[in-house]
Amino acid sequence: MLVNTSRRSEEPEIMDNFSMEGEILRDALDKIASINRLLGGNKVTLQGVKSLIKNHTSSEISILDVGCGNGDMLRTLADYASQNNLQFKLVGIDANNYTINHAQQLSKNYVNISYVCTDIFDEIKQPKKYNIILCTLTLHHFKDEEILKLMSGFKKQAMMGIVVNDLHRNAVAYYLFTAICFVFRLNKMSKDDGLVSILRGFKKHDLLSYSKALDFKKHTIKWKWAFRYQWIIPTFD
Repeated sequence: MLVNTSRRSEEPEIMDNFSMEGEILRDALDKIASINRLLGGNKVTLQGVKSLIKNHTSSEISILDVGCGNGDMLRTLADYASQNNLQFKLVGIDANNYTINHAQQLSKNYVNISYVCTDIFDEIKQPKKYNIILCTLTLHHFKDEEILKLMSGFKKQAMMGIVVNDLHRNAVAYYLFTAICFVFRLNKMSKDDGLVSILRGFKKHDLLSYSKALDFKKHTIKWKWAFRYQWIIPTFD
């Protein structure tokens, strides 16, 4: 019998414990980043950023990465900016202090990347503005009502737009991930959390429902390999 993907799971992930630290967490963060990079996940987010900035001539573009993990996405963006003579001011936030310290260490050679340890629900209350807000493999950690609150806050803070890159809730993806766990020798926490993540992921109708509830006038939702949805919400007129 196939795993049931009809509804989003509300089962918690071990990594949702923001006080967690140590070698197991560090290994999980780095393996997640490696797999995401190998399967083209970073490209999905980068494509979204490129689509939002193509018609803008801002001298500096500020980008907030929500749930930044080990900072791999920010370093990818910094490298892209360097290669294309762009000025990116990159900020990563995560609620786990150990994660932030690890990201800072990996990004020590990037002068345009900074990190903040904070709860995202506190962040969206601040009178801050960013050109673009990113959510890469982060949104699925939240329940539907929390997603609506977060996205409403992002809409107010993002002057150009929002890019969401997250998992497609799909039985094939679920069983393919078990094979990936074997190939990459993922630890038990990474395997268990990864499977829960897929079941907490999205189907297209979920994202359409959020868009309607949030009154997003302009947005695009595209399926991308490997079992991802790219949800781009421009916020400029």
